[in-house]
Amino acid sequence: MKTLGVGVIGCGNISAAYMKLAPLFKGIEMRACADISEAAARARAEEFGLRAETVEGLLASDDIDIIVNLTVPAAHFEVSKRILEAGKHSYSEKPFVLSLEEGEALRKLAAEKGLRVGSAPDTYLGGAHQLARAALDEGKVGRVIGGTCHVMSFGMEHWHPNPDFFFQPGGGPILDLGPYYITNLVQLIGPVRAVAAMTGKGSERRTISNGPRNGETIPVDTPTSIHALLEFENGAIVSFGASWDVKAHRHENMELYGLDASLYVPDPNFFGGEVKVATPEGATALEERGHPFGVPNIEDGRGTPRANYRCAGLADMAQAILADRPHRCSQELATHVVEVMTAILKAGEDRAWVTMTTTCDRPQALSPKDAQALLA
Repeated sequence: MKTLGVGVIGCGNISAAYMKLAPLFKGIEMRACADISEAAARARAEEFGLRAETVEGLLASDDIDIIVNLTVPAAHFEVSKRILEAGKHSYSEKPFVLSLEEGEALRKLAAEKGLRVGSAPDTYLGGAHQLARAALDEGKVGRVIGGTCHVMSFGMEHWHPNPDFFFQPGGGPILDLGPYYITNLVQLIGPVRAVAAMTGKGSERRTISNGPRNGETIPVDTPTSIHALLEFENGAIVSFGASWDVKAHRHENMELYGLDASLYVPDPNFFGGEVKVATPEGATALEERGHPFGVPNIEDGRGTPRANYRCAGLADMAQAILADRPHRCSQELATHVVEVMTAILKAGEDRAWVTMTTTCDRPQALSPKDAQALLA
C-alpha cells in the first residue's frame, strides 16, 4: 500500500498522542511538524524523530499529503483553509470549525480542489462503541426511543497549565467534550432533528491550580453548565448534561433505551470499556468480538489500562483517499455535529427549540476485520 506523508500544525499537549500512535497504522507516515512557536516545533520534532518546519514551510513541503490541524479551536477554520489552499488534505482536531458558515466554506474549497477534510473525534471507532453499534444494528435492544448522557467534572484548570481557551467561546464543555458524545450518538442512532437547552456559568472567573501559573485567575466567557434535549430523526429523545461545575456525581456516561432493552455505553471519550444490555431481570456485559481498538495499550494518569488508538480516523481517511472510498470521520458528520453543538448554545441563549438545517448518514461501521486492516 502507498503511504501518505503527514505533517502536524500545532505542537501542544495533544500532538504527542498523534505522533506516538501514528506508527501503529499503515498508509500514513508522520514526517514533519510546525507551530507558531518554532521552539515548540523543534522540541516535538526532536522527541519523535520528525522534521521541524515553519508553518509556511510545512504547507509547501512536497512530501506532505495530509496536514493534521491541532491548533486551538478558534484557529481551526483559518488553518484548515490554508491547508486546503496549499493543496493538502486536512484532518482537524475537534471541533473542526465553530460555525456552519465556516464548515460550508471549507466544504466548497475542498470540493473545488478535489481534497478531503476529516475531523476528530475517532473514539467512536473504538471496540466498545462499535460493539454497541453492532448490538443496535442486530436488534438486541429494539427501536431506540430515548437516552441520557452525562459528562461532568470540576473543570480543566486543576490539571491543564494553560486552560484559558477552555473557558472562551469555542471552548466550554459542549464544544470541547460534546463532540465525543454527539458523534457517538449519531453513529449509534442517526442524525439529530432539533435541540433545546438551558445553559449557565458556575462562576465568572476560574483559578489555575497547577503549574507555573498556579493561583492566577482567568475569565469565563462561555457557558460551563448545559442541560440539553436532543430529538433525533428516528424519533428518539436524549437528554445531555455537560458541566465543568460539578464536584462529584453518580451518573453513567451514556445509556440508550430501546423498546426491548437498554444499552449501557462507556465513556465515548475513550476507545474501550464495557458495554451492557439490560432488561428488568438485570444487565449482561456483551462479549468482546476481538476488535483491536478495544485492547488496552496504555495506562492513564491513575494507572487504569486504556485503549488509545487516536489516529484511527486519520488512517481511515488516508486509506479511503488511496482506495477512493468515503472516510468515516467525514466533513459531513463533523459539520452536523458542529451544528448540533452550536444550536445547543443558541437554544440556551434564546430558551427555544432550534431545528437542524444539516443532516448526515450514519458513518459506516468499523468491524474488527476493518479495524485490523488499518493497523500496520
